[in-house]
Amino acid sequence: MSRIKRGVAKRRRHKRVIAQTRGHRGVRHRLLKRARESLIHGLHYAYVHRRDRKGQFRRLWIARINAAVRVHGLSYNRFIDGLHKAGVDIDRKVLADLAVRDGNAFARLVETAKAALATQ
Repeated sequence: MSRIKRGVAKRRRHKRVIAQTRGHRGVRHRLLKRARESLIHGLHYAYVHRRDRKGQFRRLWIARINAAVRVHGLSYNRFIDGLHKAGVDIDRKVLADLAVRDGNAFARLVETAKAALATQ
């Protein structure tokens, strides 16, 4: 059986790893072993942080809603409770956008929540 030399395939695989670690510091984008380690860690961080970003945005939306609601004399949790009791089903992303861009519409939502809290 003849011997298989991996010159082209090996070089192509190495170049792919080195290309993916472009921008990493020091030997982490030059030496193959270190580049492979850096690539594995980098891809793992990207995977985890894509999911973490969703929670970060939710925290941002809640902070914006809370700040806008407190101007109207209500706390965030009372506001959300009032919206649920009033049967208003708007997610936090839209609420935060309304709070930032359309103060009048948001004020009407606050009044709706206050009215629902007063009746129950």
